[in-house]
Amino acid sequence: MSYEIVQRPHQQNFIDWAKDKPKVLVLSADLTNSCEVGKWRDTYPDRFFSMGMAEQNMLGFAAGLAREGFEPWLHTFSVFLYRRPLDQLQMSIAYPSLKVRLIGFLPGIMTPGGVTHQAIEDIAILRAIPNMTILEVGDATEAMSVLDVAHAVDGPVYVRMLRGEVSRIFPANEPFKFNTARILSTGKDLTLITSGIMTEEALRAIPLLQERGIGITHLHVSTLKPFTDPAVVAALGNAKSGVITMENHTIIGGLGSAVAELMAENAIGVPLRRIGLKDTYAHGASQKYLMSEYGLDAKSLVTTVENLLGNDLKIAENDLMQSRTASVHSSAKVEAL
Repeated sequence: MSYEIVQRPHQQNFIDWAKDKPKVLVLSADLTNSCEVGKWRDTYPDRFFSMGMAEQNMLGFAAGLAREGFEPWLHTFSVFLYRRPLDQLQMSIAYPSLKVRLIGFLPGIMTPGGVTHQAIEDIAILRAIPNMTILEVGDATEAMSVLDVAHAVDGPVYVRMLRGEVSRIFPANEPFKFNTARILSTGKDLTLITSGIMTEEALRAIPLLQERGIGITHLHVSTLKPFTDPAVVAALGNAKSGVITMENHTIIGGLGSAVAELMAENAIGVPLRRIGLKDTYAHGASQKYLMSEYGLDAKSLVTTVENLLGNDLKIAENDLMQSRTASVHSSAKVEAL
């Protein structure tokens, strides 16, 4: 499994994209270079605001800018966009449905920073907020094309963004499409729904499963709210033996819960297995270690398939396609968590 590696897909792309959009502003919470907008700041200094480590103030400030007709794009780590400033997010931005874009880096367990930096329940919280749109990118193509999608939404948008070295899984000419899943494979036995970095992880195992005669319909989902794509419902309905979800998030309230809701509402009566954090906090370690330790990796997918089908597929860890250890860190080491 070999993909093109794109260095900092957001950095220059966002500069180029914003060139003819003078209402687009950037607000940073003291993590400017870590969130790949240091060069943006230098290119458009009059459109950049450094708010310091004061996220509650930053969200209120963004709400005021949006009311005046500007389009603020907030860049910081995912956790700092919703945990401490949740009241400002709800009352100042979501309630009046203002066009504020929350660009969250290092979602889930993509950081060794431990629980203070790991956004493991962000989707669960933000799904419950009216007027909120939630997007998650899974590769460099989506990291670049999500800008148009977020820009077009008439209301607040939260994006789980990727940074650093990012794989290009999807062709550059197949951009992010709003509320539209990517159908990566089809089969009658199981339906697999993945999001974010979990799609690349799932692709390490799927060819081996297919070689053993297991038919898998695999959908990559990038729009987590709204969650109304008819293709998802159709894929769930066609699963003969079960449905599996994989998410870089707690299994409570995120992709797995959204899928469970769809299955219940559409009377789809097959087993559901959710791969994600099992009602636990993670600790500080490398992404690769955490994915293995907490059962978010390709081997966990194989084990889940074996349990669902009651069949030992005899796939060992070293049979799986090699995982890529990506650098997600900024060159500014102080900010690199």
